[in-house]
Amino acid sequence: MQCPFCDSDETKVIDTRSVKKRKAIRRRRECLNCEKRFTTYERCESYAIMVIKKNGAREFFNRQKILNGMEIACQKRSVSSKILENAAQEIEQEINMLNIREIESSKIGDLILEKLKDIDDVAFVRFASVYQDFKSPEDFIKLLDSNKMND
Repeated sequence: MQCPFCDSDETKVIDTRSVKKRKAIRRRRECLNCEKRFTTYERCESYAIMVIKKNGAREFFNRQKILNGMEIACQKRSVSSKILENAAQEIEQEINMLNIREIESSKIGDLILEKLKDIDDVAFVRFASVYQDFKSPEDFIKLLDSNKMND
């Protein structure tokens, strides 16, 4: 495992724990070069899911991209990283339960919106404004009106 601080390949495992209902292994590591500590997670991948982007390009599914998008939407909000990590895990599980080899990025965006709607209203609107490519203040009003009707 490469150290994220100094890029050294010399690390040692300090602690190993099972997490997420035994769906992952959490390893606490220490770099033998710079002596900084970091955490890694090991998960089983059953098969690779391809994401079909809006422009038709395909790329491998990456749960970290989901988490990054939610973290950006939740900046300066009182949402813990644990809540976002759990939401990203739930989205990944939902996608895996579909038992498909390809999924459109728009479907993933819809799943993220559904999770953010339950987590934080401001983060929901922030993510929707980018994901749905808002062009005017009226787009925000339409989203808020439709969100009120669904509650």
